[in-house]
Amino acid sequence: MEKLPHTTVVLAMSADGKIADFQRSPARFGSTNDKVHLETQIAAADAVLFGAGTLRAYGTTLTISQTRLLQQRTTENKPSQPFHIVISSSGKINPDIKFFQQPIKRWLLTTETGAKFWQEGSEFEKIIIIETINDKINTFAVWQHLKNLQIERLAVLGGGELVASLLEFDLIDELWLTICPIILGGNTAPSPVGGEGFLSNLTPKLQLLEVKQIDQEVFLHYRIQKKQ
Repeated sequence: MEKLPHTTVVLAMSADGKIADFQRSPARFGSTNDKVHLETQIAAADAVLFGAGTLRAYGTTLTISQTRLLQQRTTENKPSQPFHIVISSSGKINPDIKFFQQPIKRWLLTTETGAKFWQEGSEFEKIIIIETINDKINTFAVWQHLKNLQIERLAVLGGGELVASLLEFDLIDELWLTICPIILGGNTAPSPVGGEGFLSNLTPKLQLLEVKQIDQEVFLHYRIQKKQ
């Protein structure tokens, strides 16, 4: 089997399994400890990838700010910040959001239609057009492209639809879940994995690697058991 980028999904959720409230407001319920944890995962990656819905909700991406992590990347001969990659079929992203002023290199994974919005501008250093399946970006083809671009380690920060697609194609290696001490509720509030869901006899299986408690949060580290 070809060696695709090692992919770690990093998400924070409420104690009842929600990544945002029913209005899909930006989820800012993680603590300072969770931010440090997230930065640590980002610092270990060559690139960070997230869906356009996640970007629209926050308007920014998380960059590495801790001196220790910046020095670590310098020691490893890596740029101070990984590439930040947005995946969007439509390419419809507000060009005025703060994301486009952040000191990072931005890539866009999109369709031919989505690329038309950005090809004349300089907002994205690289625009990669990906084939579609049933009008949706072929996620497996995305990972093949990233492998060809020498991306060896990838951190995925959501959202649920993207994570569902990655599970469907068996592309996730590790999963970090931060359990935050709040309850959001709501039948329509999004969970870490969206999409149509999996039948119980076909569900992805996890192997628990680590459990850490820091103050009131619990950090769960899983390995995804690959399909045979």
